[in-house]
Amino acid sequence: MTKLESVAIVTGASSGIGHAVVRTLLAEGWTVVGISRRPAELDESQYHEFLIDLGNLDALAALVDNQLAPLFSDDRWKRIGLVNNAATPGFMRSVEEIEPQDLAQVLAVNVVAPVYLMGVAVRHTPAWIPLRIVNVSSGAATWPLPGLADYGSSKAALRLASMTLGAELRSGDLAGGARTNVAVMSYSPGVVDTPMQVTARSADSPWSRPFVGFHAQGQLVSPEAPAGEIVRFLAGDHAEMFVERRFGET
Repeated sequence: MTKLESVAIVTGASSGIGHAVVRTLLAEGWTVVGISRRPAELDESQYHEFLIDLGNLDALAALVDNQLAPLFSDDRWKRIGLVNNAATPGFMRSVEEIEPQDLAQVLAVNVVAPVYLMGVAVRHTPAWIPLRIVNVSSGAATWPLPGLADYGSSKAALRLASMTLGAELRSGDLAGGARTNVAVMSYSPGVVDTPMQVTARSADSPWSRPFVGFHAQGQLVSPEAPAGEIVRFLAGDHAEMFVERRFGET
């Protein structure tokens, strides 16, 4: 892998916001490592990808040990970014209908994997290298939407984990002391025209009606719009160790 100034790891890189983030980063000269179940189909020398299901936690741990930990630890990078974008939409069922195996699957992809990757990034990135972490959140993390208990609770958990990491980074009790060179953003991209939206409005469920309405009323935004805001955070300097933003906020 050619060593350039900045590198970003992006999950869910094959479509939607993740794919748009990858393309934007490449256009700005970053080296990008994509993690997804399907190929991103990008013919770029600065793009490298690993195809795994983030719900397979054993495969994720092996990827970290063999590839990602050495990547984060490389002290030749000027800047490192991590974008936890990958998510599964859940099953659009009421709470009384949720099966434990299905809930565990949603939580593995939407919570366990990104929280683990956050810890790996902080643990292995040299203290003098700026590290920027973006966890893609959702309005469902802060507002109860019927039929989205699995998805919404997973995003709420990731949001709180982001806030907790920010608090730990400020703490003098953290191993090695406070990490002033790390910033975490919990980012809610709004209603975006992604495959997840297609899945939500196509579901055979009464809870899909709001998503049908978003599409019918032309409320969906292009993935490139939130991708631009994410990349600006990755490239920026931030005094706060945790920030929470929604699409369109300055």
